[in-house]
Amino acid sequence: MIYLDNHATTRCDPRVVQAMLPWLSEDYGNPSSVSHDAGHTAAEGVQRSAGAIASALNAPAEAVLFTSGATESNNLAIRGVCLHPRQKKRHFVTVASEHHAVLDVADDLEREGIRVTRVPVVANGNDSSGLVDLDRLAAAIEPDTALVSVMWANNEIGSIAPMKSIAQLCHSRGALLHSDATQAVGRIPVDIGDADVDLVSATAHKFYGPKGIGFLLAGNGNRRVRLKPQIVGGGQQHGLRSGTLNPAGIVAMATALTLCVDEMESETARIAQLRNKLFDLLCRGIEGIVLNGPPLTQSSRLAGNLNFQLDAIEGAAWMSATPELAFSSGSACSSADAAPSHVLTALGLSESAARCSVRFGIGRFNTDEEIEQAANRLIVAYTKLRQLS
Repeated sequence: MIYLDNHATTRCDPRVVQAMLPWLSEDYGNPSSVSHDAGHTAAEGVQRSAGAIASALNAPAEAVLFTSGATESNNLAIRGVCLHPRQKKRHFVTVASEHHAVLDVADDLEREGIRVTRVPVVANGNDSSGLVDLDRLAAAIEPDTALVSVMWANNEIGSIAPMKSIAQLCHSRGALLHSDATQAVGRIPVDIGDADVDLVSATAHKFYGPKGIGFLLAGNGNRRVRLKPQIVGGGQQHGLRSGTLNPAGIVAMATALTLCVDEMESETARIAQLRNKLFDLLCRGIEGIVLNGPPLTQSSRLAGNLNFQLDAIEGAAWMSATPELAFSSGSACSSADAAPSHVLTALGLSESAARCSVRFGIGRFNTDEEIEQAANRLIVAYTKLRQLS
């Protein structure tokens, strides 16, 4: 199999696995068990990892809350702010192309009496395709807006939001800003201090760490962030997220993020070259391909992201015809949903065009040889499907 679905998940880096293993079989203490050395050792490992994550993202170490992943982090950030007992504001703003881990929380908030505004994005075929229009975002923020949530980098079309400008806009109107940075952390520079974002969600398995561990950065020191806990029953992490901490996963996540930051410059250039090569080869062998999202030459798109429309062939059929290749037609979390991608329809694509679209995610472990093999197999399969149709 050639794996080209690195937006859904990444392979755990062998260096990360090696860093994680001792915390499973040797230093396996409970970090809350402070009455003995095993617990102290685990607690120190967690504390060092929190410091490493904070350093990598230029955030305060005390802002790091460990969770089971970005979905939980999004829930804690959004519900935690909007439903806090002292929260007087009753309005939440987000973007139409957000991940369902944000949009479904917004739907839930509406059922609990919170007003929600979903701001549209710039249509396809534009240099800013997939980005929220700042003027429309500004118009959506009201004096009653408690929180705005804008994805840092989109999981389907790779568009990178101008978070610093968005943060300035939100704060000038008295609203806090949350960002689902699941696809951004580890892939592009994420500087919480410079961008001045109040809450940031991420998960390790998107940047070559293990599944089941993530974090929420809650506060950057510039504004007070109050959160209503969503999981109670032990009082860990200052009572904001109860539950026994996972030192092995936490150490692995910190190791993975440190590696990504250290190797980001060279890795980004290599991955972008592979992405561009794949697109070039496919365009040579297949007529009528239309790019979805911002141009590949723009700094506003993730280096490994490729999303495009095919002519008359549905993405699902192409995937079925190439079982030896791993790619997708949209978010992994939406794969069971028969509806077309809400991200692509938010760009203005018809349901038919959305169903004829596919997403490739190029990552650390892909090679030139794999890209060439994948392109050849994809072109052969597409040709056969067109002949059949």
